[in-house]
Amino acid sequence: MSQTTSIIDQLDPQYLEAWQAWRDGLERQRRDPYGYLAYSAIHLLGSEPQRFSGVPGEWTTSEHGPRVVLAAGESLTIGDVVVTTERTFPPVREREFRRAAQAGDSIIELSKRGGHDLLRPITPQHDLRSRYVSTPAFSPQSRWVIDGEYVPFDPPHDLLIDAAVDGIIHTHQAVGELVFEVDGQEQRLIVFSRNLAGDLSTPVEEAFTVFTDGTSGITTYAASRTLSVALPLGGGTVTLDFNRSRNLQCAYTPYAPCPLAPPQNRLPIAIEAGEQIPLITG
Repeated sequence: MSQTTSIIDQLDPQYLEAWQAWRDGLERQRRDPYGYLAYSAIHLLGSEPQRFSGVPGEWTTSEHGPRVVLAAGESLTIGDVVVTTERTFPPVREREFRRAAQAGDSIIELSKRGGHDLLRPITPQHDLRSRYVSTPAFSPQSRWVIDGEYVPFDPPHDLLIDAAVDGIIHTHQAVGELVFEVDGQEQRLIVFSRNLAGDLSTPVEEAFTVFTDGTSGITTYAASRTLSVALPLGGGTVTLDFNRSRNLQCAYTPYAPCPLAPPQNRLPIAIEAGEQIPLITG
């Protein structure tokens, strides 16, 4: 079972069971041999050929997509085909995770963040996997399941957000604000759509916010935590379950260019709910 702190209050057993299943699912993802704890580097691709330690070939990128040119004796497995010469990959979409090739036990992932094509080797032997212990969490409390109001922006607009990796700036569609109260004080968080197409003709499923609060850097990860929210079309009542606030990948690895909380989402109060600072040895 995942580690927790504090005392569980009046939440019903079904809620607690679902919460624990959510927690255990996150831990399984982290312990996957090819999960994000296995990222061993992050490389920004450009127009000039580059070689990267542990990755076969010289790599470039252009409007036509990433390209690798392999030297004699080098190879990559792409699908079921062993490639020994060169290959141009289709253009990468923003926020895509594409497991494009394999080199020995390592998977070569291609992705795009802030308009930059990225290459990340995923290596099961990476030492972070052996040093990772667990992610503590506050025990869920009913006071952190809060009914608030979703106030849509008219129209939604793009917002530039710094990333955890220097040189990358995200663009996310800000669709509105989450307005809620904690101990009688009004709080606001900008909320973002996960729908890259910007289609708002249906409810925005799995919208999200990133935030910091009074626990950040003390009991929770300093840079940001994230919370998924289902938004009602056109605005209205929304439930914020801060017990499900979770860490982004950058809480674990320096090779994750996660979006950081914008200034508007830095709460002055302490949200003592959700995941805490990961336990990593060494």
